[in-house]
Amino acid sequence: MEPPPIREAEAQALARTLGLPRSLAALLAARGYGDEAAAKQFLRPQLEQLLDPLALPDMDIAAERLARAVAKGETIMVHGDYDVDGMCSAALMTRALRALGGTVVPFIPDRRTDGYDLTDAGVDAAIAAGASLVLTCDCGTSAMAAARRLQAERIDLIISDHHLPGGPLPPAVAVLNPQRTDKPYAEVGRDLAAVGVAFKLALQVTRVRGGNENVVLNMLDLVAMATVADVAKLRGENRVMVRRGLGLMAESKSAGIRALIRSSGLEGKEMTAGRVGYILAPRLNALGRLAKAIRGVDLLLAETDAEANGFARQCEELNRERQEMDRSLLDSAMRSVDAMHLPDTWAVTLSGEGWHPGVIGIVASRVVEQTARPAFLIAVNDGIGKGSGRSIGAFDLHAALIACDDLLIKHGGHRAAAGLTIEAAQIPAFTERFNAVARERLTADDLVRELKLDLELPLDEATADLEKMLRHFEPFGMGNPGPMFVARGVRVAAGATKIGTDGVKAQIAGPSGPIEAVGWGMAERARELATGAIIDIAYKLERNEFRGVSKLQLGLTDFRAAR
Repeated sequence: MEPPPIREAEAQALARTLGLPRSLAALLAARGYGDEAAAKQFLRPQLEQLLDPLALPDMDIAAERLARAVAKGETIMVHGDYDVDGMCSAALMTRALRALGGTVVPFIPDRRTDGYDLTDAGVDAAIAAGASLVLTCDCGTSAMAAARRLQAERIDLIISDHHLPGGPLPPAVAVLNPQRTDKPYAEVGRDLAAVGVAFKLALQVTRVRGGNENVVLNMLDLVAMATVADVAKLRGENRVMVRRGLGLMAESKSAGIRALIRSSGLEGKEMTAGRVGYILAPRLNALGRLAKAIRGVDLLLAETDAEANGFARQCEELNRERQEMDRSLLDSAMRSVDAMHLPDTWAVTLSGEGWHPGVIGIVASRVVEQTARPAFLIAVNDGIGKGSGRSIGAFDLHAALIACDDLLIKHGGHRAAAGLTIEAAQIPAFTERFNAVARERLTADDLVRELKLDLELPLDEATADLEKMLRHFEPFGMGNPGPMFVARGVRVAAGATKIGTDGVKAQIAGPSGPIEAVGWGMAERARELATGAIIDIAYKLERNEFRGVSKLQLGLTDFRAAR
């Protein structure tokens, strides 16, 4: 439980020039915002900080081609992906182009029958729609075969995506992708989710056509939801867009987002990245996982509350079904993990006949959490496996798949998350190769869960005022985690009681009386929090709101007997 050394000179300078408490200034310095200008920009993200859309390579070509298609009345097919990022990106582009007078047909492939990416299913849909232009959202960077087929059909293609290129780019009018290495994008925007690329494209097309930019700016709530759901890093341009988008959600212009908020019980509550990631996004994702993702686009394009409410009810029902499937599959997966010899297993591969491909990604994340190892879960049907993988911080999953390329039908993704298609007969060979790559590229220290602490903060400094000021650090998520503090030698004023299925609640003695502390996943350790125990705690400073009562709370992440 050792936080990094305080950058004292920077912290003192920030505290003095910005009038901040020393603890807040020290936290800013620890996060890399020790410079006054950088700290101000971080604490007050503004849309003016976004790069001009034209800074993204190929943007001028893509926007001009789309503007021309709108002007000539061409049919444009917007091809999304079946996750939240793909649905939101497709809905954003469809709404923006229609607002300019465009003829737009949205399309999302079926996860079970069409597979991931722009494939023959998308080409067939474009031909059936009479489209002369296809715009991808959240896919297409590796779709070489489909791009060539579109070319043969004399259908233009614009790719907007954020997945890492796995080789040469497909033939297209333009390829908008902040991950391109041949035409690099500025570092501040390299973390864009696909919806961030779509937002910039929509803004530029609107400018070319002389449209109302507010139509696009008012869709930053879609950008926020998809960026959070895709676990994109909440820094740089993403931080700016998500902060503004979360603020728009409570009074969203989208009937679909309003319906999701109502049906999930969040109406009237502050919209945070955590609530979006753990409550809203999974409901929308359930459509793509268990039904047809195009229904998610229909929800986000709904014009009336009545229409949106119907889709939102379907989200609720499917999300409950998805949660039950998650629990069942996780139980099965962890039984398989328990049978492994983990010291020899540096990367986990699990497969099963009949597993639903829509839930394996979620369960892969849980396996990573519980094993501290990269993991792939593969659903096998009719001799073909479709896999979803998640990784740990030290391991590049996308690069590992490139090293296994000869064993796979296809693959794609990011450093932290990826997907693959494989013949069932090749799964044992992939399991062995994937593990060998992990052993080669990881160290034993990489396979240990790491508790990252920001700052030592005694409880007399853990005040309601500080908690309020910490909200300026939001949104919290990947790339900007909620601040983690350590306090040493604190006393348990009232011993732990169990809450929920695996949580504990205890009272910790503070300078002005007991402070409630809650720790999830700690039920088995309740006896260590006996009344009078002296402990060191790793915690987050939180505010608990329950039945109209708001109070300060310590979110326990770990604890130990005081040393």
